[in-house]
Amino acid sequence: MRVLIAGAGRAGLSVAVHLAKMGHDVTTVDRDEAIANSAFERHGLVSLVGDATDAGLLQEAEVARADVVVAMLRRDADNLAVALLAQAGGAKRVMVRMRDPAYRGVYVRAGVDQILSEIDVFIGAMATAIEHPGVRHAMVLGAGESVAFELDVPVDSVIAGRTVSTIAGSASFPSSCVFAGVYRPDGRVEAPRGSSVVAGGATVLLVAARDELAEVIAFFLRREPASGAVHERR
Repeated sequence: MRVLIAGAGRAGLSVAVHLAKMGHDVTTVDRDEAIANSAFERHGLVSLVGDATDAGLLQEAEVARADVVVAMLRRDADNLAVALLAQAGGAKRVMVRMRDPAYRGVYVRAGVDQILSEIDVFIGAMATAIEHPGVRHAMVLGAGESVAFELDVPVDSVIAGRTVSTIAGSASFPSSCVFAGVYRPDGRVEAPRGSSVVAGGATVLLVAARDELAEVIAFFLRREPASGAVHERR
């Protein structure tokens, strides 16, 4: 993909470097000449010096050929300007980093394809980690209603050794919970099937409604009762 990133600060540059390593064609734009030069000299990125809210500079950056334009400037007003200019210039998709939540409605009305809020992500992940120590990593999805998270399944968990279909068929299985993946011993994520077995000690990737998170975690961390029975939904 051709990706144009407006703002090559620490976050913008990190995204640009990652995308370039993945084989994408990345161009950065930043007002600071030293930052732009560093992006080119240290990472080999195509970097333009100037104001990304300048329509002429965006044309020079070939915004019309961009599959994605990402606005990561310090002010939401500037990110909004970049988004509108990118849309007018022919970019296929526009994303912004939102700093002030008050701009969410403005970005939506402007037709921005994706709005990423650092505050929402940070607070959601931090709050989840504080409230639920069993969660390894968490990421808030959408507007915050759902959470994707990793959870270690205890060796003596009631669901250990069961198949995904058996676990999901349990009468007490939380309705909003979705199996997103099961980590293999080598660290790779395997897409779960109904016949996939969740071994004790495995790490699972789950998605659940935020208000059901405690219920989901409690379900997976329950220890095997003496009978060893899992009640199936009839």
